[in-house]
Amino acid sequence: MTTLTYRQAITAALADEMAADEDVLLLGEDVAAAGGVFKATEGLLERFGPGRVIDTPICEQAIVGAAIGASLLGLRPVAEIMFADFAGVCFDQIANQLAKYRYMTDGQVTAAVTLRLVNGAGIGFGAQHSQSVENWFLNVPGLKIAVPGTPADAYTLLRGAIRDPNPVLFFEHKALYARPGPAPDPDGAPPFGRSAIVRPGHDVTIVGTQMMCVHALAAADRLEEDGVSAEVLDLRTLVPLDMETVGESIDRTNHLVVVQEAAPFGGWGGQLIAQALQEHFEALDAPPRLVSGDPTPIPFAAELESAWLPGPERIAAAVRQVLGH
Repeated sequence: MTTLTYRQAITAALADEMAADEDVLLLGEDVAAAGGVFKATEGLLERFGPGRVIDTPICEQAIVGAAIGASLLGLRPVAEIMFADFAGVCFDQIANQLAKYRYMTDGQVTAAVTLRLVNGAGIGFGAQHSQSVENWFLNVPGLKIAVPGTPADAYTLLRGAIRDPNPVLFFEHKALYARPGPAPDPDGAPPFGRSAIVRPGHDVTIVGTQMMCVHALAAADRLEEDGVSAEVLDLRTLVPLDMETVGESIDRTNHLVVVQEAAPFGGWGGQLIAQALQEHFEALDAPPRLVSGDPTPIPFAAELESAWLPGPERIAAAVRQVLGH
């Protein structure tokens, strides 16, 4: 089976969409000459030229503002926010402009912008460059939110995001860039709103995204040694959210553990648990449990950062608590 890394899948998706549609352009800090700070745009400048692969100043407001303006003129810009944490600098443009143009014009104007945001902890970037900030945007109607965790999903979701007439926030986890996986089907449909059962099981449902799915799978291996069969679901997108597949899994396993990397409050994990309780209360044999990062800034020291992150042991411990209720 052919494999490629998560980083290579991002690059391939960008290249294939730029080749297929001349209206697609890429802009951001260091995306052109340097090939991206995480090397996810390497080779695109040489292939498509400086008119379509554009290095910008270090100004997130300029990047997002230019992308919005370009989209209103009919182009399909892909704008990179080098670290997702910096989305706070341009939050007004994302929440009050980008998310609302299509609605406020009754569809006469679309803002087909894809924002690539580099997310997540685990590789020592410190408190200001390691957050998982997807939860910041959950209360902003009008945005789609993609959180791919495999090379295949990164490829198909990014191509789908670029083609979508709606604005899409496309979160790439920096700890995944070097991880390999099966090559995607270049003609595969983007799985917006469709989660994946990445490991079947019958005793407990574990729901996660991105690196939390990696840790959930490791936890499932450890639980299997104790005779516990864990089903692991990768949501793949948060907006739209696939509660149907989650609900079907809960109906099979009767137990739920949700794992999100971000701090616990006001996040997708708590929202998913609330919906599960509303829609599948009678199927649950124990209260669901949320495993998350701690409600503190993310430490820089490797040992402390590792302790801050939800890892396999913490996930497995939560499963044992739920099953022992």
